[in-house]
Amino acid sequence: MSVARLILVLGDQLSPSLAALAAADRNRDIVVMAEVRDEASYVRHHPKKIAFLFAAMRKFAARLRDDGWSVRYTTYDDPLNAGSIPGELLRAAEATGATDVLATEPGEWRLIRLLQDMPLPVTLLEDTRFLASHAQFEDWAKGRKALRMEYFYREMRRRTGLLMDGDQPIGGQWNFDHDNRKPAPDSVDRVPRRFDPDAVTDEVLDLVERTFPSNFGRLRPFWFATDAEGAEAALDDSIETALPRFGDYQDAMLDGHRFLYHGLVSFYLNAGLLDPLQVCRAAERAWQAGHAPLNAVEGFIRQIIGWREYVRGIYFLEGPDYASRNALGHHRPLPAFYWGAPTRMRCVAQAVAQTADEAYAHHIQRLMVTGNFALLAGVDPTELHEWYLAVYADAYEWVEAPNTVGMSQFADGGIIASKPYVSSGAYIDRMSDHCGRCSYSVRAKTGDKACPFNLLYWDFLIRHRDRFAPNPRMAQMYRTWDRMDAERRDAVLRDAARWLKRLDAGETV
Repeated sequence: MSVARLILVLGDQLSPSLAALAAADRNRDIVVMAEVRDEASYVRHHPKKIAFLFAAMRKFAARLRDDGWSVRYTTYDDPLNAGSIPGELLRAAEATGATDVLATEPGEWRLIRLLQDMPLPVTLLEDTRFLASHAQFEDWAKGRKALRMEYFYREMRRRTGLLMDGDQPIGGQWNFDHDNRKPAPDSVDRVPRRFDPDAVTDEVLDLVERTFPSNFGRLRPFWFATDAEGAEAALDDSIETALPRFGDYQDAMLDGHRFLYHGLVSFYLNAGLLDPLQVCRAAERAWQAGHAPLNAVEGFIRQIIGWREYVRGIYFLEGPDYASRNALGHHRPLPAFYWGAPTRMRCVAQAVAQTADEAYAHHIQRLMVTGNFALLAGVDPTELHEWYLAVYADAYEWVEAPNTVGMSQFADGGIIASKPYVSSGAYIDRMSDHCGRCSYSVRAKTGDKACPFNLLYWDFLIRHRDRFAPNPRMAQMYRTWDRMDAERRDAVLRDAARWLKRLDAGETV
């Protein structure tokens, strides 16, 4: 009889269809799963994120055992825990006599390298849970001057047949984004489904509370689903209560309504508890049944088969150094208010408080509030990348780094975005109700009361004029600046410098 192999299953690989499981022999091979220090602490993860993954891992291991697999599972507080994935694999090999490892490719170059450097032979299989393989993405990217998501998305629509009428998009256009930019509604009638912790989850919550007492973020109340059945129930609730109005209000922000009409399924998708095509088909059926309008369903599907698949493709195409790129040369330390220190900027305070409470903020809060501020202020993109990776329950480097380094911070030099995503306070005022209650005035362009986004917007553009002035999409901004009288321009730059000096001195700003 041949020697058993070790089958590694990571915390974001909780799918029965996982490539390593599909290639394994459940009558012979041994699944290895482990809650380890190195993965829980390489950044200071939000305690809700740690609890979600540990509870989901424990339940997935139980499911595998019920399905006839032999599972070697190590809890975080096991005194023999080696503290790392390679260490746990070596410990399992010594205990079982296994001589090689079969694994599905991790979503972080860091962990790929660790597995490749092991003294045991490790076979890495491509993660087939994604709709575009590495080879397919590389083939799409080959020879293109610009790797724009929109064109990749169209190919994915054709390949999957989602919202297609033959080879043409349903509705006569690929993208309904112009219909999806309504400002915040006066009220929100949706309450997302929450899941009460069961015995397994309660045990994990107690463990995380003891072990990570100083990590940023509130552990309780804990409301995530932690198994596939719960994730599917969350998806059903999202399709029923959120999707019909998701399109209209997906860019809106509203005090007191943290989730609006967002799907809240990214946690489950990125951990493997939901299948991306399953999620998209559910949304498509909602449109077919007349339950949700086309602009909402198209926008929802684009986030998954377009953006999600695209950023993964970019991450692996660009290689291990991608997350550390800094094309604009920004080196300001991440301000303390990202970790909960006081700030007078209401939009930032609201986004950070929500992040601390929920381990979640939607894409506009990430891109146009915390990301926009960091870019305008010249924050080191690596520090910001590590913050996003730490604080959001859906963040893994394959998805988070391109969103931060590329889309948000333009630190990749324009691989993802054709121009930097910067705005003054006017955009936030249009899309939210934050500004009316802020200590600063969004209508003030200079002076102590001026919205910092107004000051820093122009300061950023002038600092980087040589790079961005030739960009056709930014030419109008520079023409507007050049038409201002010299006295006002001087005041804007002087006030921006004074504000940044106060920020650097650690004052509450």
